[in-house]
Amino acid sequence: MDTDLLKTFMEVSRTRHFGRAAENLYLTQSAVSFRVRQLEDILGVELFSRQRNNIQLTPAGEKLMPLAESSVLLEQRIRSEVARADGQTHSLAIGATPNLWDAFLQYELTDLADGESLSLSATAHTGTTLIRQIGERSLDLAFLFDAPKVDDFVTREIHALQLYMVTSGSAQSAEEALDKGYVLVDWGTAFSMQHAQELRTSEPPVLKTNTGRIALDWLLNTGGSAYLPLPMIRPYEASGRLQRVPGAPVIARSVYASYHISRSDDALIGRVLEKVSEHLKRLDNE
Repeated sequence: MDTDLLKTFMEVSRTRHFGRAAENLYLTQSAVSFRVRQLEDILGVELFSRQRNNIQLTPAGEKLMPLAESSVLLEQRIRSEVARADGQTHSLAIGATPNLWDAFLQYELTDLADGESLSLSATAHTGTTLIRQIGERSLDLAFLFDAPKVDDFVTREIHALQLYMVTSGSAQSAEEALDKGYVLVDWGTAFSMQHAQELRTSEPPVLKTNTGRIALDWLLNTGGSAYLPLPMIRPYEASGRLQRVPGAPVIARSVYASYHISRSDDALIGRVLEKVSEHLKRLDNE
């Protein structure tokens, strides 16, 4: 199947607007509409319910979305592998949840490619999507908070990420921080359980988010407190814009790396994981 049709479908789904999708794809709106109709004709289903100013995926469209994402990634992987076979470069497709990119992985990319003649692909997805892509071989390596229980995967715990309660205000205790302007970040199941056990408050959080970057921006622009990892908070601690809340418990989250068992002897994955582990150890000692 023509992946250009799938890419067009994905862009319309993302923007929920044929005109904006056309702008992003550098196409005319009529070309975008034609591609979507062509894909619908090939599949024999309607992918979008089209109402004025309200474009939504149909059940068939919802089912196609993860398959389209995997197909596009697989095409990219094929191109990279062919280039690699031709002696051009090594390739590695890395994926992680958005919070792990925010926490430390985004700072790793330059070091990972250093000295490897490496072509990197970096994507952010939910844990469920990452696990599926590893199984489909469209992703080489995934970083997750919760270890997947899949027989065909190799999963290694590579780090215990320390999360600190920080504030942009004057909170002098965890109780004070929780009761005024607290932002609750979803750092995964284990974090939520420990947070509920150790930190109790009658006040609801002012904001709930599953992305540390959103919480950080909120603290810097609006004020409040939240649990964030050291790499995110260090520059703002140095400038005095954030402070650690005295007496607040430090919550550790295990970080796992997963890849398909067929890559068990892959030296490139081994070197990448070694670099990540060394970098995280340095962070702990700084």
